[in-house]
Amino acid sequence: MPSTAQVAGFSELYERHYEAVFRAALRVTGNPADAEDVLQTVFLRVMAQGGLVSDVAQPAAYFRRAAVNAAVDVLRRREFRAESLYDHQAPHAAVQPPGLLKERLRRALGILDPEDASLFLLRHVEGLSIDELAAMFQMEKNNVSVRLHRIRLRLQAEMQR
Repeated sequence: MPSTAQVAGFSELYERHYEAVFRAALRVTGNPADAEDVLQTVFLRVMAQGGLVSDVAQPAAYFRRAAVNAAVDVLRRREFRAESLYDHQAPHAAVQPPGLLKERLRRALGILDPEDASLFLLRHVEGLSIDELAAMFQMEKNNVSVRLHRIRLRLQAEMQR
């Protein structure tokens, strides 16, 4: 059973980071219900680890990455089940509505390796710098740039299918 101090620490951690986790998950999944699931998943995982992330140097970055990773898991499950609001529409439509393009991107992200999807989303959705990503993923800055370029090419190829 957790101590009162652990519960208070977890509560403070939740209050400080739940909005950022939800927003990141919503941007990735595009669905408030999925974002709520991601929020719950992230904080349940933290709770399972004792309710604190005191050993993490940058808790805000930790929670954004955790949210993106959990959201990518949701996208992968969605791709596996082939869920889409737009399945009934012709894939060859001349002009695609923005919602359809976002959904196609989400599906393409669901196909990627989870770490590649996280790297792409943290850069292009969450706006982290190359320096921040290099530190977070323990890679050289040049390697991050090259990897992001390859990820963009793969996403482009997936979306053209």
